[in-house]
Amino acid sequence: MSPDVSLDVSIVVPVFDEEGAAPDLAREIAGAFAGRAYELIFVDDASRDGTRAALGALGAEIPGLRVVAHARNAGQSRAIRSGVLAARAPIVVTLDGDGQNDPADAPRLVDRLVAAPAGLAMVGGVRVKRQDTLAKRYASRFANGVRGALLHDSAADTGCGLKAFRREAFLRLPYFDHLHRFLPALMLREGYEVAFEPVGHRQRQTGRSKYTNLGRLWASLSDLGGVMWLASRARNPGPVTEIASSERAEQHRDDDQVEGAHQDDHGSSGETRLLRR
Repeated sequence: MSPDVSLDVSIVVPVFDEEGAAPDLAREIAGAFAGRAYELIFVDDASRDGTRAALGALGAEIPGLRVVAHARNAGQSRAIRSGVLAARAPIVVTLDGDGQNDPADAPRLVDRLVAAPAGLAMVGGVRVKRQDTLAKRYASRFANGVRGALLHDSAADTGCGLKAFRREAFLRLPYFDHLHRFLPALMLREGYEVAFEPVGHRQRQTGRSKYTNLGRLWASLSDLGGVMWLASRARNPGPVTEIASSERAEQHRDDDQVEGAHQDDHGSSGETRLLRR
């Protein structure tokens, strides 16, 4: 997708069977980014309900809304990647499609990322006062503790769907299913820096969770080995710069001499021809 210099941020929201939550969430996001140059991309991961139709009906109400549709269900990580590939802005924000992330927090993450040096590639949200069941909070705390101890990614809450990152940095990461759970570690592997901001968390109002506690825990733990292997095989070259070849540098020097001869009031055309040779 070609970049659009008129856009500052692309908001990507993966959804699967979220007919009840998606329209109101789209309106909230549009309100949070009112006055900014943004596009809003909902990625429908082959929903079986009326999610796609409900979002399509919002086109006139939210001009910046785009709906990207999967032909087959491919999971949250694939939906996020499809949205990032479709995005046209240099900064991407992701939110979960169930409405539990508060869109009002998203512009703050974007502002911190935009104001930071280019080496900071991601600002992740850390949910405070989580509105989940006790069992889900314990499972998340356990998984985050194990992951942090093994990957040293300084992340207290990789399960938070609210993140802002540089599109170019994301596309440098190796893709695999459940990628979205390991973004801090993978960004660090590529030599980038990451930061975190406290964000709000809300109760789910409609629909139901697509994950069980055991399923989510097993997916996270089973992927740890793969991410640890990726981290162990990383070789960071530091800053990469392009060095002009000697032939190109010589040509540049010749061009500068010719330009200087043209600017010399006492130079003759013969002198110019000599310098060209």
